[in-house]
Amino acid sequence: LLLCFRFCDDLMKGENYTIITEFTFQGFSSFHEHQMTLFVVFLKLYIFTLAGNVIIVTIIRIDRHLHTPMYFFLSMLSTSETVYTLVILPRMLSSLVGMSQSISLAGCATQMFFFVTFGITNCFLLTAMGYDRYVAICNPLRYTIIMNKRVCFQLVGGAFSIGLIVAVTQVSAVFRLPFCATKVAHFFCDIRPVMKLSCIDITVNEILTLIISVLVLVVPMGLIFISYVLIISTILKIASAEGRKKAFATCASHLTVVIVHYGCASIAYLKPKSENTRDEDQLISVTYTVITPLLNPVVYTLRNKEVRDALYRAICRKHS
Repeated sequence: LLLCFRFCDDLMKGENYTIITEFTFQGFSSFHEHQMTLFVVFLKLYIFTLAGNVIIVTIIRIDRHLHTPMYFFLSMLSTSETVYTLVILPRMLSSLVGMSQSISLAGCATQMFFFVTFGITNCFLLTAMGYDRYVAICNPLRYTIIMNKRVCFQLVGGAFSIGLIVAVTQVSAVFRLPFCATKVAHFFCDIRPVMKLSCIDITVNEILTLIISVLVLVVPMGLIFISYVLIISTILKIASAEGRKKAFATCASHLTVVIVHYGCASIAYLKPKSENTRDEDQLISVTYTVITPLLNPVVYTLRNKEVRDALYRAICRKHS
């Protein structure tokens, strides 16, 4: 965290530093009469998201039945999602109840840094989970050998490292721009809304952002797609209908999260220059900053029998 603050502070001292010292979020100003309603809705969703992810991490930690690679990746994803939402939602909620909507340049850079780091980490953690499902179904006899602790830690470390490298690259490129405007047409420091405040042509930055978006979205999506092609082809070879149903069930939760996560992220970052209105762009952003993080604990607790059983055992132990 200290390194991040130093990095963001150094950016502010660069040659492109301007007299602008803070930005102001426009937030949900076009929904002024509904801001209290939005606050209540988003607060409830945020509480459910935090509670759900904390429950998942705790249950996986205390229940030995869940000490497997799949649930290790799930606990890492829940942890990453928790930090991801913590960076954005508290400030968004405070602005909805009339508190300050301004943020310093260093604060904006820091928010963007953590948002990009953990957003991309989530993408590659989902890819690691797809690989885990591929090995479990296509190479079940070698599963424990292939997916050993060392490999699991390497996959998680790789996901975080990619997120960190991309965040440093992206944030340094954005905050070396000279800024002439201060009103961010968003409720947090997302990349494109901040770049639009620059005094100079940002074509190069937009190309860089598009290239990075393609690499961190299309490549993982491609790997997951290949994994599921191999998984489905293997499942279809299973003789019994019950066996096929059980194999599909082990992938259903992951596939649901993947479709929603990558679908929202692709709409937001792979489209050309935004032709949507500000309200439409914010609606898309709400989906991947509020709804998608909630989807993870909901899907993995309601649809996953092993997690439900672990919750039941934990409740029984508490009351016994």
